[in-house]
Amino acid sequence: MPTLPTHIADELHTPYALSEDQIRFYEKNRFLKLKGVLSREAVLFFQEAITARVRQMNTVTTTLENRDTYGKAFLQLFNLWLHDDLARALVFSKRLARIASELMQTGGVRLYHDQALYKEAGGGITPWHADQFYWPLETDKTVTAWIPLQETPLEMGPLEFSAGSHRIVNGRELAISDDSERLIGEKLRVTDFPHTIEPFSLGEVSFHSGWVFHRAGANTTEEMRRVMTVIYMDKDMTLKQPENDNQILDWETWCPGARVGEVIDTPLNPVLFEQV
Repeated sequence: MPTLPTHIADELHTPYALSEDQIRFYEKNRFLKLKGVLSREAVLFFQEAITARVRQMNTVTTTLENRDTYGKAFLQLFNLWLHDDLARALVFSKRLARIASELMQTGGVRLYHDQALYKEAGGGITPWHADQFYWPLETDKTVTAWIPLQETPLEMGPLEFSAGSHRIVNGRELAISDDSERLIGEKLRVTDFPHTIEPFSLGEVSFHSGWVFHRAGANTTEEMRRVMTVIYMDKDMTLKQPENDNQILDWETWCPGARVGEVIDTPLNPVLFEQV
């Protein structure tokens, strides 16, 4: 296994300067795209390292045409940090975690979990959804860093956002599916929330909250769309009583041993950044 170069390790711990305007934009819209969060060298290094781990962990052998909509959207691998020291270095980056904390305006952040989302060549859409449908978390102090491991043009299916849609309650009860794509899409078309779809340059990273609605287009290129994500929560986040079977499963999988009404302080949910 290759070792993490010192200059990339240093980069992962160097603060990224957020402006007050950027923090206000996130507070209003609940997403933010930031250029130059990672250097070209860092992106390409982690592209190779994480792709190698995805190949090892992936167990999907069904062809695209024989999968459902969710299965066609991406190959999804979880908690790479437990299996790979290089993935762990990216997931535990204080640079990324500090951005998450400053956007949410919290005293620090814990890890909820990480996931690699690899949309194959010819892979389908990721339907409209809100992530927090799946999470047994008491507040909306959650944010996901979406980290493309290559330049991501529109043809490759970058993340799309409905700016400010975290204020919509309708649709929060829907899992990722054909129904969520249709029903949430219909709801968003009759609202004033701007639809933002833009390519991602190399090193650009987006951050979005758990209740903002988002989707991704199909990958119409011949190249894999490689993305790593890290899901952060307020370091003082408490576990709520689950409201659906998905939240029960998430409780058992991502924060085993946590108790309803108490801070989610388990070995799988370490504090990644704390304000001093």
